[in-house]
Amino acid sequence: MKLQVYPSRDGLMQGLAAVIAGELRLALRGARATLSVPGGTTPGPVFDALSGEDLDWARVSVLLNDERWVGEDSPRSNTRLLRARLLRGRAAVAELVPLYLPVETPEQGLEVLSAGISPHLPISVLLLGMGGDMHTASLFPGADRLAEAMAADAPILMALRAEAAGEARITLTARVLKAAIHTHILITGADKRAALERALQLPARDAPVRVVLDHATVHWAE
Repeated sequence: MKLQVYPSRDGLMQGLAAVIAGELRLALRGARATLSVPGGTTPGPVFDALSGEDLDWARVSVLLNDERWVGEDSPRSNTRLLRARLLRGRAAVAELVPLYLPVETPEQGLEVLSAGISPHLPISVLLLGMGGDMHTASLFPGADRLAEAMAADAPILMALRAEAAGEARITLTARVLKAAIHTHILITGADKRAALERALQLPARDAPVRVVLDHATVHWAE
């Protein structure tokens, strides 16, 4: 794990956006690039900065790490946030790879959504968040199928449920996250820094973020 410390949160957001843009430019020397990002409000300023970057966005596929099983009309929808903060400006022409379908349960959408994701793998640039409970994507400690989602032979996507997650979730599995070419984790504040230190001392079943820490750069500011 590499830890990058920034003097301010604004500096973190701008600096991380620049790093991701640079890695996408390298990836775009090939046919296409895939960017996978988290939901939630923390990465919003990174998305704002990225959306203005002069990239060949038409050749970039954007994929969420995970999604709550709610429609885009819900304020809890990660897809809704992504459209509002990243897929605008220059980045409006990027391809959004869906992680939600209007069916009752995530299990009903797994086959179709996985088939849509497969051509965009491996992920070129992966940005993750981390919760205070040391979850990443929707790999929550205590989730009903966590062991399966972290297995070496896991499918691309899985549906997970956990008390801390609220709604049912759909998530990229550990196998897919670990295969990313460049991996970054965004955290802020003393509590998240302390959680990161705890994660380094725990097995992955108790701190799922451990599955990517060995080859990730963690970006942190107070």
